[in-house]
Amino acid sequence: MATTYTAVCMKWGNKYSSEYVNRLYNMVKRNTTLPFKFICYTEIPEGVSPEVEIRPLPEMKLPDNVERGWRKLSLFAKDAELEGRVLFLDLDTVIVGNIDPFFTIDGDFRLIRHWKPSETQGIGETGVYRFKAGKFSDLYEYFTEHMMEVKAKYRHEQAYVCGKLGEEGRLDFWPSEWTPSFKYKCMRAFPACFFKEPIIPKGAKMIIFHGNPTPQDAMEGKIRGIKKLFRHVITPGWLKDSWR
Repeated sequence: MATTYTAVCMKWGNKYSSEYVNRLYNMVKRNTTLPFKFICYTEIPEGVSPEVEIRPLPEMKLPDNVERGWRKLSLFAKDAELEGRVLFLDLDTVIVGNIDPFFTIDGDFRLIRHWKPSETQGIGETGVYRFKAGKFSDLYEYFTEHMMEVKAKYRHEQAYVCGKLGEEGRLDFWPSEWTPSFKYKCMRAFPACFFKEPIIPKGAKMIIFHGNPTPQDAMEGKIRGIKKLFRHVITPGWLKDSWR
């Protein structure tokens, strides 16, 4: 039986527009030679491309102020109706190379090795992860049964996933060169950032945006907050070519 490949994203609230979903779909389509399905879980389907399969956000009984990505755990539930190899992509991911290996590399669960691991952040980053459908329902079930205990121990969903799977020896990482951080690996250090564009590191397949700046910020050449005093981003030509 042929392996099923599915790319998945989630969009809840208004932080990101439907254009982020459409651009992500377009990037996956341009950068894989494999047959794939693309699914977006959202409660706001307006504006999403008809080529994207829309599914409602899975219901989770989350207490107030407990979000921090916990909703992503619902994809591991037994009734998630996913199959094969599932590649989750945060909406602010920018794809810059062929991503076939993200689907085909060995391992039941792979994710980004955190660029600056700590007790609160964990050792992995779930901006891009791949799992075998139906094999990690225990992660979802343990969270729903011990929600407040998990919340007290782990800062957010990615720290919980890394903690639990790491303890059980079920954690694998992407090759580090595949998923560099935009602000740690692409942006120039001060003062070069004021007159040189960010780079694409050698071997990069996806550029990971997290925090400040977002892809939209980088497209507009701006940094938010006090960091703009010593950090700057010149809109890179490769971002214009890739994030569309």
